[in-house]
Amino acid sequence: MSVPFTRSVRAEWVKLRSLRSTWYTLACLFAAGLGITALALNAAAKDYPGDEPWDPTNRSLTSYVVAQLILGVPGILVVTGEHATGLMQTSLLATPRRHRLLAAKLVVAVAIALLSGQVLMFAAFGLGQAVLAAHGLPHAGIGDPGVLSAVTGGGVYLAAIALLAAGLGTILRATAGALATLVGIVFLVPALAGLFPAWLRDLFLYWPTLGASAVLKTVPDPDFPHPWLNLAGMCAGVAAVLAVAFVVFHRRDV
Repeated sequence: MSVPFTRSVRAEWVKLRSLRSTWYTLACLFAAGLGITALALNAAAKDYPGDEPWDPTNRSLTSYVVAQLILGVPGILVVTGEHATGLMQTSLLATPRRHRLLAAKLVVAVAIALLSGQVLMFAAFGLGQAVLAAHGLPHAGIGDPGVLSAVTGGGVYLAAIALLAAGLGTILRATAGALATLVGIVFLVPALAGLFPAWLRDLFLYWPTLGASAVLKTVPDPDFPHPWLNLAGMCAGVAAVLAVAFVVFHRRDV
């Protein structure tokens, strides 16, 4: 008798929520995310208007830089945690269809990231605008042009990063290795972007923290004039990583 996919998802959710590290990670997400928002907006208020066009929405969403790494942790652990403890064999006995098991893990990872990431983005936006208003500086409302798109785009971006993290965890089967690779993708490559040959730079239109993160802005960026297209390109890249992850997970012994 075939086990419904919803039961597989429920089983993965029970496993993940039973880990204290999951809740510690989410607590850290909101503490760090909102703390960074408050600090960043207070600093921006002192330097107003600054050298760049004033974009109060984007400034209040800068915590995504740290949030993407924090949300990457449960995305990685949803797979690597069982490899580390040896429970992956038990999971495979309970769900022999490997593609179903991995799909259930990915559904749980993206659901947690999308929900918590979206809540963080709305909370960071509200806090950031309150800080700007307290300083008497121009601030935005959720109904202003482009604001809702930027805030919701931040949640989608974070969910995509969590899926990328889960894919890396599946391929590498090591928490430290997957996290180091994720750090390299979101921080190291953008920092060294100027060193890459010109024929590779078109990839940066769809790279995390570069073209894809332009979706969090309300002031048009001349370097990335089509931010949602850039984000879609990043999601396509994440899908390619997940395709490799499914193939690798299916072919390995464990």
